[in-house]
Amino acid sequence: MASLSIPGVEDPDETGLSAPVCRTVTPDGDVLLLVPGDSAAARAAAHAQDDDLTAVMEITDVAPVSVPHRIRGRAWVAGWLTPVRNGQRAEAAMLLAERHPVGELLGIGEALRPDPAPGPAGRTAWMMLRLEVGEGAVDDLWGAESFEPDDFAAAAPDPLVAHEAELLQHLHAAHSTQVRGLCALLGDREQLCGLRDRAVPVGLDRFGLRVRFTDAEQRSFDARFDFPEPVRDVAELRRAMHRLFEAAGDTP
Repeated sequence: MASLSIPGVEDPDETGLSAPVCRTVTPDGDVLLLVPGDSAAARAAAHAQDDDLTAVMEITDVAPVSVPHRIRGRAWVAGWLTPVRNGQRAEAAMLLAERHPVGELLGIGEALRPDPAPGPAGRTAWMMLRLEVGEGAVDDLWGAESFEPDDFAAAAPDPLVAHEAELLQHLHAAHSTQVRGLCALLGDREQLCGLRDRAVPVGLDRFGLRVRFTDAEQRSFDARFDFPEPVRDVAELRRAMHRLFEAAGDTP
């Protein structure tokens, strides 16, 4: 879930700044956004001089399973917002469509037209914007840290990111007993699991699984179960999970 704010720009309808329809990151580390053409962000970008419109995008990471304290983290990316223009529009649209295969339904196709059909009040229905990253910060389950544009550009997506929500939901629905059994791997903290009646997987990446244990009084703690080595795909993940469950004494 992402929101976009521009200092000094108000959105009287409370719709334009808060919801980019889709987003992705270019190989150079810029953030591409598709926004409604009548949004405050589109209007501000269209009338600003190049590189003088500062903006902040906030991304909220919500666990895809029902659990207390469901927000796993937030990230902020600040920089300069400009419309994607001329020959850059086709390349930007292709990058957006790679992440959002139904992009044309979301407005990417319309945003590519040389003279897009005007929407209300003569505005185009959709606009592609580019956020050149100047600085950023992350505050999540692992801690808080700032990052530089070069670090952002060099970062690679986790290989499980496209499947995480589905995998966590499957683990919770079909393997809840095995997930709770991971308590056996907690050493001194294992005794706390005897007081817990719920174990929910809340995070999954190439390095391991995070589980939240919660009792009837909503007291909870998180435990991280690392894989022996980073996984590269879902097939390797299945083997890593099997080894985790086996080590805990409960093979699914």
